[in-house]
Amino acid sequence: MAKKRGAAASRSQKSRKTKSNKPSWKRRLFKLFLKVSLVMLVIAAAGLVYLDAQVRAKFEGKRWALPAKVYARPLELFPGQQLSRDDLKIELKGLGYQFTSRATQPGSAEWATSRVRLYTRGFDFPDGQESARKLLIDFSGDTLTRIRDESGSQLPLARLEPVLIGGIYPKDNEDRDLIQLSEAPPHLVDALIAIEDRNYYSHFGISPRGIARAMVVNAKAGRFVQGGSTLTQQLIKNFYLSSERSLSRKLAEIPMAVLLDLHYSKDEILEAYLNEVYLGQEGSRAIHGFGLASQYLFAQPIRELKLHQVALMAALVKGPSFYDPRRHPQRATERRNLVLKVLQEQGSITLEERQQAEQQPLGVVEQQSLLKGAYPAYLDLVKRQLRQEYPEEALNSEGLRVFTALDPIAQTRAETSLVSVIGKLQQRYGKPVKELEGGMVVSNPLSGEVLAIVGGRNTRYQGFNRALDTLRPVGSLIKPVVYLAALEGDYTLASIIEDEPLEVKLPNGDVWQPQNYSRTSHGPVPLHTALAHSYNQSSARLGLEIGTAKVVDMLRRLGLQRDVDEYPSMLLGSTALSPLEVAQLYQTIAGNGFQVPMRAIRMVTDSNNEELSRYSYNILQTVASGPVHLIQYGLQEVVREGTARSVYNRLPQDLIVAGKTGTTNDQRDSWFAGFAGDRLAVVWLGLDDNQPLPLTGSSGALRVWTEFMARTRPQPFMAERPDTIKYHWVEDSTGLMSGEGCEGARELPFIEGTEPKESSGCGDSVISNPLDLLKRWFRTE
Repeated sequence: MAKKRGAAASRSQKSRKTKSNKPSWKRRLFKLFLKVSLVMLVIAAAGLVYLDAQVRAKFEGKRWALPAKVYARPLELFPGQQLSRDDLKIELKGLGYQFTSRATQPGSAEWATSRVRLYTRGFDFPDGQESARKLLIDFSGDTLTRIRDESGSQLPLARLEPVLIGGIYPKDNEDRDLIQLSEAPPHLVDALIAIEDRNYYSHFGISPRGIARAMVVNAKAGRFVQGGSTLTQQLIKNFYLSSERSLSRKLAEIPMAVLLDLHYSKDEILEAYLNEVYLGQEGSRAIHGFGLASQYLFAQPIRELKLHQVALMAALVKGPSFYDPRRHPQRATERRNLVLKVLQEQGSITLEERQQAEQQPLGVVEQQSLLKGAYPAYLDLVKRQLRQEYPEEALNSEGLRVFTALDPIAQTRAETSLVSVIGKLQQRYGKPVKELEGGMVVSNPLSGEVLAIVGGRNTRYQGFNRALDTLRPVGSLIKPVVYLAALEGDYTLASIIEDEPLEVKLPNGDVWQPQNYSRTSHGPVPLHTALAHSYNQSSARLGLEIGTAKVVDMLRRLGLQRDVDEYPSMLLGSTALSPLEVAQLYQTIAGNGFQVPMRAIRMVTDSNNEELSRYSYNILQTVASGPVHLIQYGLQEVVREGTARSVYNRLPQDLIVAGKTGTTNDQRDSWFAGFAGDRLAVVWLGLDDNQPLPLTGSSGALRVWTEFMARTRPQPFMAERPDTIKYHWVEDSTGLMSGEGCEGARELPFIEGTEPKESSGCGDSVISNPLDLLKRWFRTE
């Protein structure tokens, strides 16, 4: 028995020893947990290191792709300036000024019968900062007579800030106007914190209580509907992640918010939030930040906003689409008033301030009235010229500032003239012109600066730009080029040319037989008369006599860069050009033979206002002043006596202008190109499907041009008389020398040595008194 008990004890001891040598399943599970935890900690640490690097790299680097901002020319005011109060109002509306009974803050204007009181905003110009200041401006009719500052001192010059006309955006179409925290209007930060994150200055990037509350809501809903986000988390979502509501995004958002709060101050984070938060959509353009939202909603700089406007912007953070004040004004008003209530409850505003703000209308502007993007045709030209020098990435991400020559007053007049005349033509002619379109280019003939561009009757359309891309036969607009080439040779304005039928056999066997518009031939006519009345037969004969090669050469010297086929039909305008290309040709003619490439841009600076490019004048005389003076005379005769004589039914008789009508085959295109002393404009009217019109150049495009000039009140064109030009009386029917008062005699300019040698025997042919020339449209030296 003893042996049995001993053996049993031995087996029991051995069994216990064996069990003690094998780890229990709990211990194995614990070890596995430790290993997994260690691996997860390593992964989490690596993830945090990665997230930390991402947070710091973007926040400390270039935070946003900043679009290039494009500005109009600043309006300079000075005594004696031809500027009406209505003109000034156009400019101020573009700048988003508020018209009030008292101009007490920057960006406000006070209107009276003969004076305007302005409180300007100031602007950081490339040549220096100009501060906001009060101005008192006096008018007499359409003339600015005096400018005084706040102290009553008279000023010789004052400059308004330029209108922001658009931008060049990155591919994601995000747009923003950066502001500093110090530039935020009163109560904006208070409103944000009160309505979105009351514990912002005390939490560490996240709110555990808010997260817990959101978890309960999500559990009850059975889906992810609430995030419990702080302002810091909202910034992380918009700045680093995406707006999707998912658990993975939320898991990344929380540690990133903590890291951001760890590295940066509350004010730095808040300033980034002010510039990043999404607040609306304008077409394909996303509105980010309160700086741009202020312009988008109220057409005002953010520093000028009132309490009720600030409250509305803070209200939009919760849901820019849901509370869109343009589509859902009732919702927006209720949400705005909630913000005001919370501000009052927290002591940021008084009950009286709250009640006054609640009584205010939402005050948002119509989207169509915003001038940012209001000039798409002009902005199109700016972009094309910029892309010749700057890469796309620099234009849409480096925050460049582009200063252009756009004149908002001239632009408004051009748009109004084109649209109103097209409307009248549609009323008169009905269905044939129902889809009538147009394009228009306005420039300064002295500088070559493009002042305005209209791309179509829908002036806000951002698609096809007819001023730049419509290529249509120019018709009789080519004739001054033909005549100018002839005047460089042996021809004078008094030369007699034949206006008779002609036939030209073409290389393919066809026969070209040009006819006059009236289907009537006029026999021998002086050159200047053929031009004034736009006779096709005599013009074709003249062009064939001098040769198409000379005409093409003249086109190039006037500034045309497009290749032109030397067919006989090009002498009557079969060459297709855009309105901008036509404007370049007439720019050189108006500029006395000096070719000045047309330009829209004056200067480009970087985001720190350092100059990058200056687009100065590039002047080259390509045509001698003598022949140009003769063609200028001829173009004035077109307006005084020829196909454009209806101009003076609308314009003052003493306003000297010059120009040429153009009508193409079957009246498919209506053109007019003309200039005064400080304005040149080219107008095209036609149908996009190239169908015939019941219009000629004089009954269509000329009416738009005349309407524009009547609204503009330009300076008269005073042609400079070169030393080589002498005036003589000439008999029109023979081209012989004549005298003043003789029947059929006319005074004409001649390049010295080209005047007729024979005389009709009537009177003294030489004009000795230069004052007579002043009366006859020309200025002597």
